[in-house]
Amino acid sequence: QVQLVESGGGMVQAGGSLRLSCAASGRTFSSLHMGWFRQAPGNEREFIALISRGGGSTNYADSVKGRFTISRTNAKNTVYLQMNSLKPEDTAVYYCAGSWNFASVNSREYDAWGQGTQVTVSS
Repeated sequence: QVQLVESGGGMVQAGGSLRLSCAASGRTFSSLHMGWFRQAPGNEREFIALISRGGGSTNYADSVKGRFTISRTNAKNTVYLQMNSLKPEDTAVYYCAGSWNFASVNSREYDAWGQGTQVTVSS
């Protein structure tokens, strides 16, 4: 069992930056593929970014490519999402998730989820 806790959300003006962190409990973090998803009111949860167990492979949604960067530090049991050039349409609750088996864009492939952190971008 692994528990995930996100932090770093907040309110920022358009064009600004935020860095989200997701800390994992337990010793098995390096065995997890990690992903970031977000959900805006009235919308389905959408894939944002993923990173493989060792950090050697990443993937991004087209909507954030070139603006967001996912990274991880296995020694600290933490995955990060650096968000630059934020837009009002980035406003959502952001979730980190872990998968034992798949580095996937599909939220159903993930086994553990954090509670989410709110990101609000004002115009």
